[in-house]
Amino acid sequence: MNNNEYKAVFKCISGCNVEYPLDKVVYECEKCGSLLEVSHDMDRLKKKSPKEWKALFESRTAATSWPYGSGVWGKKEWVCPEVDNDNVVSMFEGNTNLFWARRLGEYLGVQDLWVKMCGNSHTGSFKDLGMTVLVSVVNEMIKKGRDIKAVACASTGDTSAALAAYCAYAGIPSIVFLPSNKISTAQLVQPMANGSIVLSLDTNFDGCMKIVKEITKDNKIYLANSMNSLRVEGQKSISVEIVQQFDWEVPDVIIIPGGNLGNVSALGNGFKMMKELGLIDKTPRIVLAQAEKANPLYLSYQTGFKKFNPIQPEKTLASAIQIGDPVSVQKAIRALNEFDGIVEQASEDELANAAALGDLTGLYSCPHTGVALAALIKLIEQKKIKKKDRVIVISTAHGLKFSEFKIGYHESALNGVNSKFANRPIETEPDINKIWEILDREFAGRKKAL
Repeated sequence: MNNNEYKAVFKCISGCNVEYPLDKVVYECEKCGSLLEVSHDMDRLKKKSPKEWKALFESRTAATSWPYGSGVWGKKEWVCPEVDNDNVVSMFEGNTNLFWARRLGEYLGVQDLWVKMCGNSHTGSFKDLGMTVLVSVVNEMIKKGRDIKAVACASTGDTSAALAAYCAYAGIPSIVFLPSNKISTAQLVQPMANGSIVLSLDTNFDGCMKIVKEITKDNKIYLANSMNSLRVEGQKSISVEIVQQFDWEVPDVIIIPGGNLGNVSALGNGFKMMKELGLIDKTPRIVLAQAEKANPLYLSYQTGFKKFNPIQPEKTLASAIQIGDPVSVQKAIRALNEFDGIVEQASEDELANAAALGDLTGLYSCPHTGVALAALIKLIEQKKIKKKDRVIVISTAHGLKFSEFKIGYHESALNGVNSKFANRPIETEPDINKIWEILDREFAGRKKAL
């Protein structure tokens, strides 16, 4: 079933006014080479009142009516309205919880701190939100007779997991290019388990990206990286979810980690759309957090975004954002300029200890969320985040995908990291008196800690 009342097309971000249908295999403007973005017919969308949109979205949340129970497809009219419902490839992704980080906020001096748990999804990361849209469009093209042999991506882990799972669900072959020895075992095994053709290349992510761009010049293999703006459309549902979860109130600050930088523009697009359609009357400040060893946007921010230079990223614990030449940089800069943006960075020591600090209050943070938490700590210290601000940290992946990181931290085995919160098992004899001595000592010591 199509909802023909609403329309969307690809448009060039540089203002060429060139339009392409969403089922055209195109990733960059054929006129000027700039990236594309999905553009909606806002006049048609405005025919429904803000109250009607809110009621519609509320009625679909966590429902079972296909495909609207998905956090993405529950906003189908705002995302990809013309895909036939029967061709949607969805695992009812999205609708992830907000973790009220009350203890962590009290410790840091912020009264209203929340963590959006985007890693509580099918493949364990926010990448599911964009991949459901992209694979659905490919599925529809194939069903209509388009000769597409496979979908391919370069990845530092999470994108490949999402692509493999959604393609497996749809019965579409997938190909993933991964930098060898640079992603966690848990991330590597996900595309293997879902039947992808997995190629491990002796290069970094940027090298993998060059290869996948060449491979997908043959339009029979479809590109699934975030330079494909269909991904961004699904990811912008995060913005709507957050506001909906607060009864349509807008938070003051949102902090999101970034590597290839499609996520920050997605976040901004969601808020712009809600504001233009009258669902909200203000927007949040957006903070983009990068690892110090992969920080090209942070360096550009130091110049007021007057220049941007790709870098050769160094190995970082935040492996999913170990990217030196992000494809979505211009979209990200535009979004940050529109949302009073800040770019902050985190060292290896800062990100690891920030993740561990969050864990002590009930989180189980991936290293990329650690980057965002480290940025939060710095901005509080700099007084750029105030005590009464409502702050949302975007957790991009589940900590269970990074068990090696967790083990290394608590074994004090991570290079460049002073594990301030390491918590090792205490070996002792099965003697009740000795055990009580240990417990009394630990109780007394932990009262002084967090």
